Amino acid sequence: MPAKVVVVGSLNMDLVTRAERLPRGGETLIGKSFATVSGGKGANQAVAAARLGAQVSMVGCVGDDAYGEQLRSALLAEQIDCQAVSVVEGSSGVALIVVDDSSQNAIVIVAGGNGLLSPEKVAGFDRVLQEADVIICQLEVPPATVGYTLKRGRELGKTVILNPAPASGPLPAQWYGSIDYLIPNESEASALSGVAVDSLESAEAAAGRLITAGAGKVIITLGAQGSLFANGRSFEHFPAPKVKAIDTTAAGDTFVGGFAAALAAGKSEADAIRFGQVAAALSVTRAGAQPSIPALSDVQAFVPS
Repeated sequence: MPAKVVVVGSLNMDLVTRAERLPRGGETLIGKSFATVSGGKGANQAVAAARLGAQVSMVGCVGDDAYGEQLRSALLAEQIDCQAVSVVEGSSGVALIVVDDSSQNAIVIVAGGNGLLSPEKVAGFDRVLQEADVIICQLEVPPATVGYTLKRGRELGKTVILNPAPASGPLPAQWYGSIDYLIPNESEASALSGVAVDSLESAEAAAGRLITAGAGKVIITLGAQGSLFANGRSFEHFPAPKVKAIDTTAAGDTFVGGFAAALAAGKSEADAIRFGQVAAALSVTRAGAQPSIPALSDVQAFVPS
């Protein structure tokens, strides 16, 4: 049987426009294109884990609108178990995304149904958590729900991953003891640690603080510079595969989902990180969130340039 990954988190409909550059405050730009794409950090990570070899269940909420139906359908098309995706009254979550010609993006999120994923709803699907090998959380659902899921994952003896995105400040201190792998990007690591992450050395300093705070292990994703792994005893830098980036949307989600799938399947931490990095590198060569996530066969066939 494939390894089982459970994702507790967000489902958003991404409203994506491309423009020459990101607008400044008060400025109106003429966009080049527009697309409506299934996304949300939770759903993206679920799709990544599923395409990259894991058996996946999603725990989340969508609205009783057309977007909600489309979001569930997109997961079901990936053979993801959606018994724990509840339909709630009101709108689904949406993300407004602008991507510029250098492949950087700016995103505004409206929680919608994601804001109604309560600890009680997660507790109602405890059997799904019990069946997991790896549990993944992010920060696009209420903090109380994240805290409950982390704690419950630790009680069940599961491998618990937190992708602290989006992060605007330190995590609650009591969360750290339940986290096996904390996976922030540079800006998130800065917000969590208070260290401005702009180099490999500063990433080590930030990771050290997060380990001291109680996280089991830390992986800071550094974009084109790869990632930094810290376990409290040493640091290891993993350079990123070289590719031509088109759109960085969901690259971090692809890494998290790929890392989780590989780890759940029994790969070593180092091999799981490399696997996640190849998957993320391939994702930035394609446009969109979920449409950009590669399949297992794509990763297996990848040859560095």
